[in-house]
Amino acid sequence: MLVLVAPGQGAQAPGFLSPWLDVPGFADRLTWWSAVADLDLVHYGTEADAETIRDTAIAQPLLVASGLAAILAVFPDPAEAFRQVGAVAGHSVGELTAAAATGVITAESAMALVRERGRAMAAAAAVTSTSMTAVLGGERDEVLAKIAEHGLTPANDNGPGQIVAAGTVEQLTAFEADGPEKARLRRLEVAGAFHTEHMAPAVARLEQLAKGVDVRDPRVRYISNRDGRVVRSGREVVDRIVRQIANPVRWDLCMDAMRELGVTGILEVPPAGTLTGIAKRNLKGVDLFALKTPDQLDAARAFVAEHAAAHDAGDTDDAAPGSGLLIAPFAGTVQRGRAAVGSELSPGEHVATVASRGEEQKLFAEHGGTVLEWLVQDGDPVSPGQPLIRIHPKAEALV
Repeated sequence: MLVLVAPGQGAQAPGFLSPWLDVPGFADRLTWWSAVADLDLVHYGTEADAETIRDTAIAQPLLVASGLAAILAVFPDPAEAFRQVGAVAGHSVGELTAAAATGVITAESAMALVRERGRAMAAAAAVTSTSMTAVLGGERDEVLAKIAEHGLTPANDNGPGQIVAAGTVEQLTAFEADGPEKARLRRLEVAGAFHTEHMAPAVARLEQLAKGVDVRDPRVRYISNRDGRVVRSGREVVDRIVRQIANPVRWDLCMDAMRELGVTGILEVPPAGTLTGIAKRNLKGVDLFALKTPDQLDAARAFVAEHAAAHDAGDTDDAAPGSGLLIAPFAGTVQRGRAAVGSELSPGEHVATVASRGEEQKLFAEHGGTVLEWLVQDGDPVSPGQPLIRIHPKAEALV
């Protein structure tokens, strides 16, 4: 199964979009979205220096625009992307990229929201001198205890060995002088304490705007930063993105959800490298692709095809009239329905439910038929692609 991921603020680098301008349609999209964002995204992505694009009001629209334009370069036909991608997730502002990629909001709505998000967060950061410090290594419980002791917030939890503390500069300075044992501390080049209470004014601004945004339910699974849950309501996706501005990013739980869903490949959109780097440490055995430059596009499409094939097989085996099997769509616990061996199922009848910490999905006998054999017991743990029940389809379904 393929998961598409979009990085957050801090991933940008001077000139990272320069090679992309030769991709047909890329510069045109940036020019159009520049009008929506009220920023010259082409200039900032190709000519501006590191200090300039560190500005929150510039960095965030630049990240969302670059991610969306690259996604369209990989998937010129959005319908094809919806068929091939098993799930999407974005880190922090990357959630807006992910929301537009899965059809919850339009690209123009994403650019308008990220424009106001960046401005509002920059204004909130200007009220008090705040920042963020990465904590690398150390014992998790001790790290969290030290962060709390100094009145800081674990603003990003990126999995074992990487937690980001956020708060005032004074708090961080004291923390860095009295850090947890066996941990390395590194002050980040960011403009404020994102995903903490310091960002509350930005939440209020985005809440006003989000009420008027047209939304649709996601076309593929959307994994939320809040708790790693798969969210199926478009309105809830947008509401969660807004509230996440002042709440910690639980990327560790997002990766747990990917694992439960049976991820086999992760494709990170530009400016790529950060999230695939985290996944390399935490999702052993998963293939990773960091899309950085356009000369990788053919390889990226081949990567998509390789991992989308596994995703498609997992989604369609239960619907194929000749297969006779319903399979688990992701890792979790199975809840068997009432159908006993020998019973007749009507077309579309509910047969079983697979539930995990992040998602619950009902499985149906699309073509009906006779229950031949249950391959699991009620309450059994199951793996992605594991057969659950064998059904002999109705004769007319085989025609």
